[in-house]
Amino acid sequence: MYFFSTPFLIKKIFRKNIIWEINSSQKTIYLTFDDGPDTLTTPKVLEILDKYNAKATFFCIGKKFEDNPDIDKMLIKSGHSIGNHSYSHPKGWNTETKRYIEDVEKCSKIVKSTLFRPPYGKIKLSQIRNLKRNYSIIMWSLLCGDFDKKISNEKCLDVLLKKTQNGSIVVLHDSSKTEEKLFYVLPKFLEHFTKLGYSFQSITI
Repeated sequence: MYFFSTPFLIKKIFRKNIIWEINSSQKTIYLTFDDGPDTLTTPKVLEILDKYNAKATFFCIGKKFEDNPDIDKMLIKSGHSIGNHSYSHPKGWNTETKRYIEDVEKCSKIVKSTLFRPPYGKIKLSQIRNLKRNYSIIMWSLLCGDFDKKISNEKCLDVLLKKTQNGSIVVLHDSSKTEEKLFYVLPKFLEHFTKLGYSFQSITI
């Protein structure tokens, strides 16, 4: 189960420890990508972003990052930011806190960032308390379900076009498992909001 838009009550309860959106005086959207880098998908994403002069934040899985060192250079050279998405992508609710923290720290040796996003968005309070000492925990405003086979390309795009607003943190996935929806949604999403005068910026907290 997941929500397209994070419910207000959840954001209110965890607002002191987790970032759900970013206040901006400008028309700004924070586009993020999870579960990469991917040898084929991530370079294509970078090409599309460059076409619209858009910057993004890539929350990388440590093992994949380790296996694709050249993509690290591509991301940084292109002016995007990176974040820690754990080393092996464990579910926080099902993982003992000590082991979860160790997995995140293992990733931090490879992905040099103080931004952290929990895999699946699932994290225990004990894990939050440990991680917030050294990381900014970044969740999201909008999740369009690009990973969900039951959701059509059109529905995925419609969610983003209708619900994205100034300061939104939007999640997509640069993974081979999501590329059909990703490459349908991303250019149309960027074009729509660029025409409305929005800029796309990376997260640099």
